[in-house]
Amino acid sequence: MRIYDGSPRQDFEEVFRSIGAYLDRRGMKEMLLAEAPDGFIVQGLVLVGGGTWSDTIGQQSKETLTFLDDDISRFMEEGVARRNSRLTASAHVAGYYELALRVIGRYMDEQKPRDVFFFEQDGNFVVRMLRSSQVGSRHVLFEFTAEDVKKMIAEAPNRRGRDAARSGASPGRGA
Repeated sequence: MRIYDGSPRQDFEEVFRSIGAYLDRRGMKEMLLAEAPDGFIVQGLVLVGGGTWSDTIGQQSKETLTFLDDDISRFMEEGVARRNSRLTASAHVAGYYELALRVIGRYMDEQKPRDVFFFEQDGNFVVRMLRSSQVGSRHVLFEFTAEDVKKMIAEAPNRRGRDAARSGASPGRGA
């Protein structure tokens, strides 16, 4: 992520959280995310149109979105503003992708990858990361089952509290 180079840490946690919030609002399912030099490409299934009274449910369609660095920055700023606003923070309930992508992003931050690609199906995620070491770079695969993701989401508030205590900061708002 070019816009975060030089930061104290890669911030996949917040980037993916903000993308996840957008996808939740869009109603996207079975998503695929690929990092590009200037942002991310996201593809997934969405429900489109209702048409006539006999076709009120609509149809699923594959949609491809490109989020440039400026889009990501805007999503992150909107997310922070939403969580910090007393009116919306109490009314905002994070959706599945906002929560799931946040905890997976946190895991990725700990791995310090240079490039990421992942997809989700039925709550299960397969993640490919490009990691560098003294002997070179290589892609590594990780799999997170739906149960793994649920457990990571459930443990996130406790982990944030421990991390804040360790750094001397106060814990942030919950997911």
